[in-house]
Amino acid sequence: MPETPQAFYDRVSSVAAAQPDGRLAVSAEVAESEIFPFETDGLRVKVFEPPVVPEPPRSGDPGGSPCGRCAVGDKGAIWSNERWMLVPPESMNTLPFTALLMPRDHVDLGELDAVLAADMGPLIVETERAVKSLGNVGRVHVMVVGDGARHLHVWFFGRPLGQLQLRGSSLIDWSDVLPPVPAAQLAADQRIVAEALVASYGGTVH
Repeated sequence: MPETPQAFYDRVSSVAAAQPDGRLAVSAEVAESEIFPFETDGLRVKVFEPPVVPEPPRSGDPGGSPCGRCAVGDKGAIWSNERWMLVPPESMNTLPFTALLMPRDHVDLGELDAVLAADMGPLIVETERAVKSLGNVGRVHVMVVGDGARHLHVWFFGRPLGQLQLRGSSLIDWSDVLPPVPAAQLAADQRIVAEALVASYGGTVH
């Protein structure tokens, strides 16, 4: 059985307390990583905070704010079919391609029924292939986090070809500091991905 929230906090905070400033040290793995986007001179780890249990509700959870995606349906989507939609986030426009694959139903990952679960694997594969069809995309990062909203959203990030500093887990950190892709370029690339997905999987371009 995993540690209790308090036991986890106590163990980590005891390690931090042993440091000169009472904080966890920046690991050598981070400091020496060629993909970490920041210089580590003067970088400090934030103070490790106690656990909050129960956790506050997410968007779309009972007791939380209403689900923003359910409120607008497939508005803003670049592709959809009767059960799924592919939606670029409004505020993340610095990579060649960023979008969220979402079911129309208000469900989280562990709540997918047999039909949606059977859809999801092939659809993730076809979306990755569609993003790679843009060309000049070195890798497509795919992930599920879900700490902000209960409505399932599978992230797709297209890493620019040849930008080796942007490899791996630091891609999202880089995306926060890179300049935006020109809007016309972004829209044209999104359409290419949507059309490729229609060709391989069906559905509709928006």
